[in-house]
Amino acid sequence: MTTMQQPPPPPSEPPRGHGPANSHWDGSGGGHGPRDGHGHSFGDGQGHGPRDGHGHSFGDGQGHGPGDGHGQGPPSGGGHGHSHGHGPAAPVSQHLRKVIAAVLIPFATAVVVGLVVLWPGGAPPHERTGVGFDRQTQSATVTKIEEVDCSSVNASGVPPTGDTSTAEGSSAQQQANGTCKKATIRVDTGNDKGRTFTEIVQPDQSRQLDQGQEVVVAYEPAAPKDLQYSVTDVNRRFPMALLAGIFALAVVVVGRLRGVMALVALAISFLVLTFFILPAILQGSNPLVVAVVGASAIMLTALYMCHGLSARTSVAALGTLISLLLIGVLGSGFIGWASLTGNTDDNTGLIHGLYPDIDMSGLLLAGVIIGSLGVLDDVTVTQTSAVWELHAANPSMGWRGLYRAAIRIGRDHIASVVNTLVLAYAGAALPLLLLFSIAQSSVGTVANSELVAEEIVRTLVGSIGLVASVPVTTALAALVVSADRPGTPATEPAPAPARAGRGRRRKR
Repeated sequence: MTTMQQPPPPPSEPPRGHGPANSHWDGSGGGHGPRDGHGHSFGDGQGHGPRDGHGHSFGDGQGHGPGDGHGQGPPSGGGHGHSHGHGPAAPVSQHLRKVIAAVLIPFATAVVVGLVVLWPGGAPPHERTGVGFDRQTQSATVTKIEEVDCSSVNASGVPPTGDTSTAEGSSAQQQANGTCKKATIRVDTGNDKGRTFTEIVQPDQSRQLDQGQEVVVAYEPAAPKDLQYSVTDVNRRFPMALLAGIFALAVVVVGRLRGVMALVALAISFLVLTFFILPAILQGSNPLVVAVVGASAIMLTALYMCHGLSARTSVAALGTLISLLLIGVLGSGFIGWASLTGNTDDNTGLIHGLYPDIDMSGLLLAGVIIGSLGVLDDVTVTQTSAVWELHAANPSMGWRGLYRAAIRIGRDHIASVVNTLVLAYAGAALPLLLLFSIAQSSVGTVANSELVAEEIVRTLVGSIGLVASVPVTTALAALVVSADRPGTPATEPAPAPARAGRGRRRKR
């Protein structure tokens, strides 16, 4: 068996790889071929193959495998071509980062100052009215259910007019001829823990009780002892908690670390809403100012926690801020022009009765701003990311080209987001719309009523802000990216030509 040794190439032979302008070579193989986004080129024969965007080109020359990405291939083998070209510089230069910081740092400082100045010491106390949600409640359990004749417990009565064709008369007749339930309920929390009381459940009642069911009971100390407790609702804590757990699990499984950060940002948003926005409004602070400060704090926390501390996130934050200001101005103008008081149902009436100093129209405007914030974040982040990716794909594209390309993406986003927002508000007001449909009211009459007009103004003002956020954020991102002037990278010394590896061929 004889072996043949291949002579090394002459030292003057240049490498045959074609990489980026600022590439260096650690081998003698070729590096021709398309790239994959990181600049690594893996090829065979003369090292021809795809490149990845960092300019690494690996050719196995004599059929040997690629190296490790820095010119260190297998110890044996020949023809390892390695072109190491650095990808494009960061799309935002240090100068532009300073400009963005000069805008956002004062804004963030103002938000922090607003939080400190307006921070409440908690909701002001008041005497419970026993109306609606303003009642003392306890947890209880249904321990026993008995079926009894409705007439024997005086749970029904004949309508005063004797007319059973009306809804009231039909219900009374059904109760008189039906079977009621006598529920025994045990109080599980509070000072009266272990106390039991009975309640009659009508046959046509929407909420029926079952033995072993957990319920919520209201307590009225001023009432007679036998009537101090009454069932107000079903205890839904477990299914709600289970659903929240499934949601959190889905977010973490799909989003991984970003999903975890999104959940943390969501928790912080609820904390700001619960411990700052609501108590500050109840203490008499201007609802518009409180909403702007609170929404800005939520926005900055959510954006930077979910998307990182970067220029891209900062541009999205600026676009969101401008859109929120537009929503505030439009909402304030049209709520005042349409004479919307914000006091349209029992709940708002109760709030106004307990805290007459609260500006109810300002509370309505605060709801418009906070309700629009979540969708605004989605739109601005999406548009900013689109501009950044377009610039990465074609760094030579100017700001006009970036804007035109990204706005085409934004138009599709506008169509879906506006439709989503309108349907969300319509779904929330569906029972109200159904009542108007039953009454056969005209569209003009329905739209003119304050209850519906509030939802219309809320929807349209929020939608205008969302639509405006697309061109505003896209223009900001395109200007920031195209105005970048990255510095010239340092020139690297040309490496000495590498010798081909020596291989041995066995002859059989």
